[in-house]
Amino acid sequence: MSTPSTTQKLSAEALGTFILVFGGCGTAVLAGEHVGFIGVALAFGLTVIAGAYAFGHISGGHFNPAVTVGLASARRFSWSEVPGYAIAQVVGATIAAAVLYVVASGKDGFTLDNGFASNGYADRSPDGYSLLAVLVVEAVLTAVFLYVILGASAKAAVPGFAGLAIGLSLTLIHLVSIPVSNTSVNPARSLGVAWFAGGDALTQVWAFILAPVVGAAVAGFTHHFIGGRED
Repeated sequence: MSTPSTTQKLSAEALGTFILVFGGCGTAVLAGEHVGFIGVALAFGLTVIAGAYAFGHISGGHFNPAVTVGLASARRFSWSEVPGYAIAQVVGATIAAAVLYVVASGKDGFTLDNGFASNGYADRSPDGYSLLAVLVVEAVLTAVFLYVILGASAKAAVPGFAGLAIGLSLTLIHLVSIPVSNTSVNPARSLGVAWFAGGDALTQVWAFILAPVVGAAVAGFTHHFIGGRED
């Protein structure tokens, strides 16, 4: 297979992020009352597994600006490509949220008052957690996510299992943090639905951009102390 072009890479990132947001947030919005937060956690993990194997060979399968920043911090990705990837991811997430809005609003009684799977702190946290608690859990769990990604995708790792390990780790992350912040660890996922939820969802979305990016960068800059550099 020839080396993917920039257009192919960005298209893969947009489509992969679309699947992640539509699959994960779609489960929360359309089926949350049936599957519960465990089902939502599984949905996010399954979408990452599917996306990693479908598009990983094209773009690397980031689907998350924080992951892109973390990989660049670890010298696994070029900083010059970070802006393009981030834009493609946000576009994919926004289109997914738009499609989800069209579907969800087709049911009588639909309202955005339930948050439309957006993230939040204080009175918008599912269980009322503070801003500090949300920033900590988002930064720490995004760092954990990056450590798993960097380890599972290393040259010395068992080949073929990276997507599975990454998807299962995202499921675990959601099981821990859905009650705290409704789980972001992904600025594109947060922005995509926040545009439509509006109000406090947009006012608070900064936390779900800042904390995941900081956590990912810390993991990227420190991972070599554990696994060494890959030149």
